Amino acid sequence: MDAGALVFDVFGTVVDWRAGVAREAARLLGPDVDAAAFADAWRARYQPSMEEVRSGRRPFVPLDALHRESLPAALAEVGGGPVADDVAGELVLAWHRLDPWPDSVPGLARLRRRHLLAPLSNGGVRLQVDLARHGGLPWDTVLGAEVVGRYKPDPEVYDSAPRFLALPPSRVCLVAAHVDDLAAARERGLRTAYVHRPAEFGGDPVPPVTDPAADLSVGSLEELADALGC
Repeated sequence: MDAGALVFDVFGTVVDWRAGVAREAARLLGPDVDAAAFADAWRARYQPSMEEVRSGRRPFVPLDALHRESLPAALAEVGGGPVADDVAGELVLAWHRLDPWPDSVPGLARLRRRHLLAPLSNGGVRLQVDLARHGGLPWDTVLGAEVVGRYKPDPEVYDSAPRFLALPPSRVCLVAAHVDDLAAARERGLRTAYVHRPAEFGGDPVPPVTDPAADLSVGSLEELADALGC
């Protein structure tokens, strides 16, 4: 695969959102709230909140704002009551402090030897910068939803990567752990690499081991580096 650049889904692909959110929830909410169930309940509101923007029913706002709006309902679902504004703010910032999967940083470091690297995430620019600084993610630049004011799978998000990186779509590869994300990228002419992350949702459900439609299917970013000769 002749890819000049690799762009990455981040939540679930590069970082472990569930463990990170649960860790911060346990710290901030205490033992009376099931922290893992809360992380799942909050994540379940991720796509519906973005759909309000994608549908045109509301203007674009960064993901932090959507997370803040969906927080009360997620808390209520797991029996948590209202929280003070400062606690709510810290919970939203939990998404800025997610740890990379163990293979992410070494894999990215190897991939960067031969490819431009950037996130292509629904997370905002500051969120991506904070994740990079927190976890040592070696991005060359930050791309994604907030850069174009659209949320994936809007075609404009995928189209923006080759445009900003000055490459044809066929030389840009989206790396993701989600087959729907990869399918949307292929529709725009990007190459695709699937990463199997069996623990993303705590093992239930377990995502498919491969994406037969992807150019590559791997079990880690280090395996991806192997496959690309890095």
